[in-house]
Amino acid sequence: MLSVRNIVKQYATHLALDQVSLEIERGKIFGLLGPNGAGKTSLIRIITQITAPDSGEVYFNGEKLNSNHIAQIGYLPEERGLYKKMEIGEQVLYLSKLKGLNTAEATKRIKYWFEKLEMKDWWSKKVEDLSKGMQQKVQFVATVLHQPELIILDEPFSGFDPVNADIIKNEILELNQQGATFIFSTHRMESVEELCDNIALINKSKKILDGSVDEIRASYRNNTYWIEYEGDYPVASNDIYDVLQTEKVKANTLIKVQLKTGKTANEALASLLPYVHLHRLDEVIPTMNDIFIEKVKGQHHE
Repeated sequence: MLSVRNIVKQYATHLALDQVSLEIERGKIFGLLGPNGAGKTSLIRIITQITAPDSGEVYFNGEKLNSNHIAQIGYLPEERGLYKKMEIGEQVLYLSKLKGLNTAEATKRIKYWFEKLEMKDWWSKKVEDLSKGMQQKVQFVATVLHQPELIILDEPFSGFDPVNADIIKNEILELNQQGATFIFSTHRMESVEELCDNIALINKSKKILDGSVDEIRASYRNNTYWIEYEGDYPVASNDIYDVLQTEKVKANTLIKVQLKTGKTANEALASLLPYVHLHRLDEVIPTMNDIFIEKVKGQHHE
């Protein structure tokens, strides 16, 4: 659906994006990851045509990105942009008209969303009377109301308590099942594993990693396992594995081991079986947070 090709963006002396390329498939939730200041928002501002790249091109549904595509994109910016003194209902109605909806259709959709997100009695309230999380809900409705094909969310969960964050997560998944494609920009890794199919990691203006979440996590496996067994039998590093960590779990012992090159989990278990009663063996697959930290730190030291 979206093809970003060799984008470069410079602000005065600051290079914000350096030859960044991405391919975002229709119907997927795509995580655009990176620490603060990495270049994520600069890229989003180019995709939404707020700014233009210095070089490189963006294609939307096979066409070079142009002003006709704006109506097919919904954008929730990290810096919220609601009018503080205006009534909520009037404001969302105004924003939906800017996206091409007529009053009757817009009003019908607003009522649907306000009911769905428990905002029915907010119509006459002013933005300044709402908490940050409530304002976030209003802005989310304004972002999705015109049923865009591509929905871009920049740090969508900041300001939400856990209950409302969960409500919005479920709405994202439901809209995705109905066919919407998402770009989800964040530096919070816990939501990435829950929501994203594919990711790209940007740091210091460059893309340093991209691919499917499952494949990336699998590629960072490093032959590390948790083994739980009954009793206090002391297990030490040997020619099959190194013991990285030991913990007590009630009457059991839990050890984290890393296999040596060429050794298998079966060999590790076989070496323990004569001495202990085994309960479980689980492979440690790194989280996206572990990988994010490793990649960003690795680039920092280069």
